[in-house]
Amino acid sequence: MMLTDTLEFADRRLDAAAAAGFALSAGVLANREALDALADRWLSLEIASSDTGLFQSLGWARAIYDFEASRGNKDFDPVIVTLEQGRRLVGILPLERIRTLSRTVLVPLGNAFGQYAGALLAPGVDARAAIDTMLAKAIGSGPCDFVSLLKVRDGSALDRGLPPTKATTGAEQGAPFVALDGFADFASYFQTIRTKTRKNMRNARNRLEREGHVEHRLVTDPAERLALVDRTLSGRAERLRDQGLTSRAFRDSGFPQFCRSLVGRNDVTLAAFSLTHEGKPIAEQWGFVHAGRYYAFIASRDFSNSEESPGKLHLGEILEACSEMGIVGCDLGVPAMPYKLTFATQTVTVRDYALPVTPKGWMIIHLWDMRLRPALKALAMRMPSDWRSRVMKLFGHGH
Repeated sequence: MMLTDTLEFADRRLDAAAAAGFALSAGVLANREALDALADRWLSLEIASSDTGLFQSLGWARAIYDFEASRGNKDFDPVIVTLEQGRRLVGILPLERIRTLSRTVLVPLGNAFGQYAGALLAPGVDARAAIDTMLAKAIGSGPCDFVSLLKVRDGSALDRGLPPTKATTGAEQGAPFVALDGFADFASYFQTIRTKTRKNMRNARNRLEREGHVEHRLVTDPAERLALVDRTLSGRAERLRDQGLTSRAFRDSGFPQFCRSLVGRNDVTLAAFSLTHEGKPIAEQWGFVHAGRYYAFIASRDFSNSEESPGKLHLGEILEACSEMGIVGCDLGVPAMPYKLTFATQTVTVRDYALPVTPKGWMIIHLWDMRLRPALKALAMRMPSDWRSRVMKLFGHGH
């Protein structure tokens, strides 16, 4: 069943809503000027929405627009859908249209760089009617074989509103989260970590301290933050190469440039953390602070110190620093790795969805995204890492 069939049902629901005086109407922002003209209302919706997220924020949208303009990307085709009820802005679905030789797809704005697909909705708005309306507008704005929504969080506005015709692509994943606001202070939270884990972390730090001074810092100087961003990108790219792996972000040659562009922005708040041993970084991480939450983005560590678990030590320091900053929760991101689960108070299920629009789109989703691609990925993961590295280089994915 195609998405267009589902949208016919949505139209009937909306007709009923209009008759009751609650008509929903969708539009598409024409350009950056239209986005800026909507800025105050967008920010108000972010404040009102219980499901606000960094990757659906005005700051993120502006950062994507500015970066694509800076690299002269003439193929950049944003499709930012707005939803109004009367004169009230009640929804935003930020998408973009990407084209390849085989397909034309609607994906979240900044798809290669973002972590979660999502939508902003005002309280009290019916998620199904709202998402149906915005999807119909996006699909009707230009060519589209299917809609691809990666990493949709269970229970989010987008998850609640997606039609039953959606196809699940890829493996279910988990996003560990630390709810700091559930505790009086960091010490109260830290006491919930297993006693053995706390003891091991304390012993590891003591061993490092015997060899030299250990220090954790929140890096605030712009030049130092830029250097930290470069180090984490280099470290992460090297780690992926050693493992014979790649990612959507690192496949885009502009990703380092995009990350650097975020350091000096005043509408996207960066937080950068560095754990050093004898003045040398052994674990570093940076991410974003938005609506009282920290979103981990890029991390790297010195694997020569792996016996001391610098990544685990550093994450504990980051969470303490976030608590002192008044941050209510820390999103540690996909995947749910063991060192993240050590600290998580919950793990949110994350799934990839696709919505076919044309018969061609249906075939691509069901033959490639749901069958061939997962099979090839599973085969690659069974290879030794050096074999995977050679395969990645063969297909131009080496970093």
